[in-house]
Amino acid sequence: MADELDELIDFLSNGSPQVRGAAADIVRGLTGDSDGLRSLAARADRALPALLRLLASVGAGGAGEAAADSLVNLSQDGDLAARLVVLGAVAAAMDVMVKRGGEQPKLARSLVMLLVNLTQVESGISALLQVGDEKVQGLYVAKLVRSFCRSSCDSEDEDIFEHIASILVNISKVEAGRRILMEPKRGLLKQIIGQFDSTNQLRKKGVAGTIRNCCFEADTQIQNLLSIAEYLWPALLLPVAGKKIYSEEDRSKMPPELANALSHEREAVDDSEIRERALEAIYMIVMQDDGRKAFWSVNGPRILQVGYEDEEDLKVMGAYELIGSLLVGKGEIEQDQEQGEDKPQ
Repeated sequence: MADELDELIDFLSNGSPQVRGAAADIVRGLTGDSDGLRSLAARADRALPALLRLLASVGAGGAGEAAADSLVNLSQDGDLAARLVVLGAVAAAMDVMVKRGGEQPKLARSLVMLLVNLTQVESGISALLQVGDEKVQGLYVAKLVRSFCRSSCDSEDEDIFEHIASILVNISKVEAGRRILMEPKRGLLKQIIGQFDSTNQLRKKGVAGTIRNCCFEADTQIQNLLSIAEYLWPALLLPVAGKKIYSEEDRSKMPPELANALSHEREAVDDSEIRERALEAIYMIVMQDDGRKAFWSVNGPRILQVGYEDEEDLKVMGAYELIGSLLVGKGEIEQDQEQGEDKPQ
């Protein structure tokens, strides 16, 4: 069996397209099985370069798609993912996606999933961010965001780029990634937030996670966050606002983008993780003086009060209460001093 597998890997580099294609199909099948994965992982020094060459070769067709699927399965192993990064898999995936993704949507989808796995490791994140090369740093990220934002589709089966949401969460876990996403001139975070309206739950969860991660920079980036408040507050507050219709008095203290949405009954955001991420982001914003003032200016405390009444998840309730304790200690006092308004009941 070992000799046969070695011979199969050799066939991935065969001069005949038909032979390469047949070999790639067999390898793809092997990566769908734990035993096959172990056998290929033991020969990673030969298998991984061969699959990458096949992926990048012009005219690979179905063989390229099979190679991509195999790499997706193999890269679920962190050690193999790190080895693929060293072999240039991030650059190869981005290059093939840009050149052939439009005409091979299945290949593009697999390449995005490969990048999800590669950005689970630190070296993969650095490679995607293009850290160390100031001339191109952030270029790959900008291309992914552009694809993510122009490809939203109501049918999840046809949403080729939906998994970019997970890539954005991965890269925003590190400071360099957050800095690129939040750079005002690029405007990437603003574009990403726009996808929160998608009916695709994977997109929605990814956007919520990305915003939350970016808010870890609130202590130094609060003005950049508030510069997109028109888009940021609806994405953070509407998921935790409950389903009730807000009174005209409450809505009169809100900007139109919130007041209009809260003037009628809405479907609740069922995913508790999205609600929790939104509240965590709000907490980090209101920890800052300017963020807290902005939160009061959109009647944020009232929205959280109403949303809390509908909440049933204990973890999410805890996130509401954490913000409440902060506002009681700081926000309400500031509001009384600066505006002389009554505290929310």
